[in-house]
Amino acid sequence: MKQSPRHFNEAPMPLFGHPDEAIAPHPVGRAPDGRQSVRLPSYIKDHRKRLRTRFMDGGAQALPDYEMLELVLFRAILRQDVKPLAHRLMQAFGDFGRVLAAPPSRLAEIEGVGEAVIIELKVVEAAAHRLARAKVMHQPVLSSWDALLDYCHTAMAHRETEQFRVLYLDRKNTLVADEEQSRGTVDHVPVYPREVVKRALELNASALILVHNHPSGDPTPSEADISMTEQINRAAGVLGIVLHDHLIIGKSRELSFRAEGFL
Repeated sequence: MKQSPRHFNEAPMPLFGHPDEAIAPHPVGRAPDGRQSVRLPSYIKDHRKRLRTRFMDGGAQALPDYEMLELVLFRAILRQDVKPLAHRLMQAFGDFGRVLAAPPSRLAEIEGVGEAVIIELKVVEAAAHRLARAKVMHQPVLSSWDALLDYCHTAMAHRETEQFRVLYLDRKNTLVADEEQSRGTVDHVPVYPREVVKRALELNASALILVHNHPSGDPTPSEADISMTEQINRAAGVLGIVLHDHLIIGKSRELSFRAEGFL
């Protein structure tokens, strides 16, 4: 059976030895299946070892964003220095979180980014989302508010377009569903109050928390945000469903409609 060609920067997984040892057509040594293996130049191998050691000794806080990104890229690109690519990604997207959250089509525009790199970045992003979500699902939301905010920031703060989510709660204010209702542009997302309330009835939810992001980084609500929230609040109130809050997620902080007096 004919195999599809491998992307130019996608390296095969090593069969033996150090994780930075890759199988290649030219010396040195042979793998168990007879193929030859080649090791990274010592300066690259030593750099990778130093970064891994610093990470294991000091955790993520011991590394700046571009070095954390290098650690991720090590797994996707085995046979070359990934520091230039890490810097290109940081320059294009701004920070570690925005690199992970970037759409695959945007990532593919960066020189040196192929399928292996995109998959690795998306796996790390998905793992972060799943871990944060696990801390809030089926938990009493109002008593685990900080964990909820952490989850919302992880899932939405670094997106390039607006996303609108609804968190549905039961009578004990336990989070029973977290659903994306719609996606929009860089400064607008369509929201349909009727659909939000209809879904609450389907889930037998007693309360809601609305969440959306502002890709600009500024969580200040627009007139449209305020109007939409009022419409959902009225529609939900008629059916005895409580709107606890509407959170707008910015790059480094969030705004609570409840805390700011909009609800």
